[in-house]
Amino acid sequence: MCSFCDQRTISGAQHLPDGNEVREICSKALGEVRSPGNTEIAFFGGSFTAIPRDYMLELLTAANEFVGVGKFRGIRCSTRPDCIDSEVLGLLKEYGVTAIELGAQSMDDDVLTANERGHTAEDVRRAAGLIKSAGIELGLQMMTGLYKSSGAADMFTANELISLRPATVRIYPVVVLYGTRLAELYADGEYVLTPFDEMVGQCAAIMGMFLKNGIRVIKCGLHASEFVEQDMVAGYYHPAFRELCEMYIYRAAAEELLAAEDIRSGDVTLAVSSRCLSKAVGQKKANISYFREHGINVSFVGDDAIPIYKCELRR
Repeated sequence: MCSFCDQRTISGAQHLPDGNEVREICSKALGEVRSPGNTEIAFFGGSFTAIPRDYMLELLTAANEFVGVGKFRGIRCSTRPDCIDSEVLGLLKEYGVTAIELGAQSMDDDVLTANERGHTAEDVRRAAGLIKSAGIELGLQMMTGLYKSSGAADMFTANELISLRPATVRIYPVVVLYGTRLAELYADGEYVLTPFDEMVGQCAAIMGMFLKNGIRVIKCGLHASEFVEQDMVAGYYHPAFRELCEMYIYRAAAEELLAAEDIRSGDVTLAVSSRCLSKAVGQKKANISYFREHGINVSFVGDDAIPIYKCELRR
């Protein structure tokens, strides 16, 4: 097990489901989801292709009954890069798997070794290539702030993942959990965290890199969970971590626009996507306060015609 893992805490799962439970969950969801044809059944919380083969097929058989016309679009699963080969990909496709997410975490081999991942960056490249060649959607997951990593190493990882052209990514800033090797390193002072705000800014920059390259960021930060809140020792957990990052993205976009217009003071109105107005303003009006401290009284207004993460000057 890698140094930071506690899948029970991360996923909130208290037991392993069997095929019948999968059928019950899927049947209930099929009756509640508005657009099942645009929805996938997902197996997360571990390395799906590393579990016993009979058990994996039991789960896939049950889920596959709910894939097809008038049902769900397909099945999504997560796994390790070193647990993918042509044989297992053939099985996954046979049972309706449409997307696979690889837990790459880092593309720096020294960081992977320090965190006891048990795979290399080349394993990620190889597995990503196999998945895409099989016609299955590729998703990649990375972690920021790992033991022995750095801001530069995390940016390197992001650029390496971009070069693999995934359809989606997830960004997970480290959360130190009780009972893990990382918690021991933290307690011993061997693992030192960078400031929270600095990590938010770094994740915002990485998120922006993916978005500019047409890669959908489907998660940034661990999902809000009572288990994480109970078991965390330290780290970068916040129930609205993504929104904090989006606030920084809007701040950067506004700064770029104001600089281009050579606006250094006075009252300014910036228009942003209506659905992102609160993100542009920031939690506790943080972006309003930020620009005021720099001599600019910025107000944000919503406009449905403006793409997300973009700003327009209103005169």
